[in-house]
Amino acid sequence: MSRILFVVPPLVGHINPTVGVAARLTAEGHEVGWVGPTKALAPLVGKDAAFYPSRRPLSEVAVVGRPAQLRGFASLKFLWEEFLIPLADGMAPLVDAAVEEFRPDAMLVDQQALAGALVAERRGIPFATSATTSAELVRPLAELPKVAAWLDELLNGLRERHGSPEATHDLRFSPHGVLAFSTEELVGPTKGHIVYVGPSITQRPDDTPFPELDGRPVVLVSLGTANAEAGEKFLRTAVEALAELPDYQGVVVDPTGEVTDVRRVPQLALLPKCAVVVCHAGHNTVCETLSHGVPLVVAPIHDDQPIVAQQVVDAGAGVRVRFGRVTTEQLTTAITEALGYTEGARRIQRSFASAGGAEAAANWLSELAATRTSGAKR
Repeated sequence: MSRILFVVPPLVGHINPTVGVAARLTAEGHEVGWVGPTKALAPLVGKDAAFYPSRRPLSEVAVVGRPAQLRGFASLKFLWEEFLIPLADGMAPLVDAAVEEFRPDAMLVDQQALAGALVAERRGIPFATSATTSAELVRPLAELPKVAAWLDELLNGLRERHGSPEATHDLRFSPHGVLAFSTEELVGPTKGHIVYVGPSITQRPDDTPFPELDGRPVVLVSLGTANAEAGEKFLRTAVEALAELPDYQGVVVDPTGEVTDVRRVPQLALLPKCAVVVCHAGHNTVCETLSHGVPLVVAPIHDDQPIVAQQVVDAGAGVRVRFGRVTTEQLTTAITEALGYTEGARRIQRSFASAGGAEAAANWLSELAATRTSGAKR
């Protein structure tokens, strides 16, 4: 059996897809260790999870808040310079200490937990990249050479501080392989060693009360908790749009309580009752929705969301609207149109089901780890 170290950022959407993979590895007798979850996020990975370095308390750091009005390059610049680069600098000593103590045979490293890739390459440990969003797989900066050069400079600086000077690969793409929690049917053509395993969706503890349903098909509207402040105008438009669709029951989730009194819903349990989901094109929400064969209306805001939204449209699984400018009439029309994309959503659902999910990811990781243990035996 092998020891596999999971290195993740303190972000719910990046931890959740890996939890099922870790559980599967553990069930097969492998040892799994974690670096990255904060004290607040530790319950996500289970009460028996092993965190490293074990002699240090888990961090209570809060993720840096980003001004809601940032868009485009300003948003990307903030993400890298104010969060991802400082996170890598801060995590590098922790990952080093974890590796020293846990002695992993392989590592699973999130694309946004760059410290894991840096330490793995310096110590010669095989590692897989965990791509919990499909946006980077299509190399979105390929046609923006100046922006790509700026990012390369940031990554090269990290490698000089924490990595191997001999390494030349992009830190976001392990030369051993990238585990992508999606399928090519949704993402489209890509290059490189991409291992598509489909979404890894596990039932998570959720005591959120179920909304009162009246038997009509549900249209769920959710922008995620991270976009609560920016979403008031859009949610008000959604309420007005749904009023024009009396054959459907709208459930509009508003974490602030300013627009509706539905602050949270048990999303995984609610999705089978949905006819359409209107969302911000967050990767996890998109994959959870399509896993149930439900079409989407996507209204991307920032980060990877515009890319994921376009993938939904190109795959014939939904309709895209403009988050900041959509009118009531346009959103009503988009919801109605999305109902015609059910077959496209079900096609993606079938591709997800055949990809293998957490089991496929665990099997591939165990094989990666075995390459090192067999080499050590020789």
